[in-house]
Amino acid sequence: MSYIQADKQQPVSKYHCVKDRNSKPSLNHPCFNNKSHNKFGRIHLPVSYDCNIQCRFCVRSRNDYETRPGVTRKILSPIQSLGIIDRALRLCPEITVVGIAGPGDTLANDAALDTFFLIHQKYPQLIKCLSTNGLNLPDYIDRLHNAGVQTITVTINAVDPEIISKIVRHILWDKKKISGVAMGKILIGRQLTGVKLAAQLGMTIKVNTVLIPGINDSHIEEIAFTAKELGVSIYNIIPLIPQGEFKNTNPPDCNDLKKAKALATQYIDVFEHCKHCRADACGIPGVNDFSSQLYQEKMETFSHG
Repeated sequence: MSYIQADKQQPVSKYHCVKDRNSKPSLNHPCFNNKSHNKFGRIHLPVSYDCNIQCRFCVRSRNDYETRPGVTRKILSPIQSLGIIDRALRLCPEITVVGIAGPGDTLANDAALDTFFLIHQKYPQLIKCLSTNGLNLPDYIDRLHNAGVQTITVTINAVDPEIISKIVRHILWDKKKISGVAMGKILIGRQLTGVKLAAQLGMTIKVNTVLIPGINDSHIEEIAFTAKELGVSIYNIIPLIPQGEFKNTNPPDCNDLKKAKALATQYIDVFEHCKHCRADACGIPGVNDFSSQLYQEKMETFSHG
């Protein structure tokens, strides 16, 4: 599937996008519904350490002090995750969502899929949620659906290969590292195909975009429009955390975020309450965090390498 390339000489109205079409956010999901962010809880299970792409802003870490994506105290096995959920529900009965968001990519191996199958059997009432870069999403989508996954977040930082090549250093594809525009075409094509397949299965989809001044800030409209056309329900614009190759890049300020969200809102509902959650977060976003209590008991660590 090719990306949608906007014609900069044409007015915005050329998109002909009906904002309310395909709007189906999960009502009890605090990361998909602006009205639920301070009412319902979620737990992130850190079972996915491997990653199949290298974003230039990403630094994965194991620690107990940073509050950002890509960070966890430890890596769990799928079986260990069930015990963690038991404890989490005792600490925070308001939890409605079990999510897997790293600290690597959830579809770089089968750990997340295996975990969701176990969770679906024991906790069918909980919303199962997956976050991914989307490179392997087309290959996993049917199995994820069968494992009870109802909501999916795909990080799409550009729908133009030239732009994504400035954000992603390389992908691991067909046992090779691929970079540049060729990498961008593969990654974007796989992301958009995966999103379309998820929408066809009736899943609720959110797209995340890391806003990077000078690189993709003028590209937000295209991403928002493309996402909506494919059946995405809600869009989340996340300010860059300066680290990795972007450690010297100034993050977007409040005006930058406001402008980006205003552009996106023309086409799609925009989530307003993202908290840059860790891969082992637990509790009601913005209200409480039980992750330190959750992992107080000594556990055997598990790593995929």
